[in-house]
Amino acid sequence: MTTPLTIREHTFHWGERTYLMGILNVTPDSFSDGGEFDTIDAALAQAKKLVADGADIIDIGGQSTRPGAEQISLEEELNRVIPAIKALREEVSVPISIDTTRASVAQAAVEAGADLVNDISGGTYDADMLPVVVELGVPIVLMHIRGTPKTMQQLTDYEDLVGEVYQFFEDRIDRAIQVGIDRSRLIIDPGIGFAKTYEQSLELLRRLSEFRSLEVPILVGPSRKSFIGRILDRNDPKLRVWGTAAACCAAIAGSADLLRVHDVAEMCDVCRVADAIWRS
Repeated sequence: MTTPLTIREHTFHWGERTYLMGILNVTPDSFSDGGEFDTIDAALAQAKKLVADGADIIDIGGQSTRPGAEQISLEEELNRVIPAIKALREEVSVPISIDTTRASVAQAAVEAGADLVNDISGGTYDADMLPVVVELGVPIVLMHIRGTPKTMQQLTDYEDLVGEVYQFFEDRIDRAIQVGIDRSRLIIDPGIGFAKTYEQSLELLRRLSEFRSLEVPILVGPSRKSFIGRILDRNDPKLRVWGTAAACCAAIAGSADLLRVHDVAEMCDVCRVADAIWRS
């Protein structure tokens, strides 16, 4: 049984239901909503909508991680996320996650009101990330990726996809525990679409339950991604909502605990039905 996690008076009872992390990109270039929420007023309005629609966590990011994305400067990332987090913290009571690979951004974000860190590199890009998370006393999401968003889609050659991703998580969990992070404050994300082909993303969804033996909550982020577009023949990410719903159902069937999504209202309905089927 995975230990419940309490963040800002919100307790996540893993395994009882599926929780939703609402995506809030304060970027000009994210793959499906770049430029829509890159002002304080727009970000705040979207955050309130996500919460009203049923989001359990708001995940805010200032660095696009779409395939081919360039790394922005530290100053630019801070300028995008810190004012937004401060504004959100005054208006929403749900936990706020900072989507970053930089320890200094994580620290500034938590000081501004964020409650957990979502690191697509699993703490590998910045050697200070895990020690800083220990000092901050917050949970962290460790995602699997190869390379960087700019190079990852050229790094999809695996001999044993699930075995290699599993080994990555074993190593990162061990490292996190060694530096002082309690296992109960760790969440893993297999990184659907990150250094994964269409076929590999589907394989991870089909075999998601194999990560259950790591005894930490599992986050899955299939929302609007290109593998769904390929199945549906939809080039516009915003036309992939119901494909995302199907992927979320598959993730729940595979024991996902947390789904990172753009379309919270629709996925909230999906979770109710899927939870009734697979968690009853």
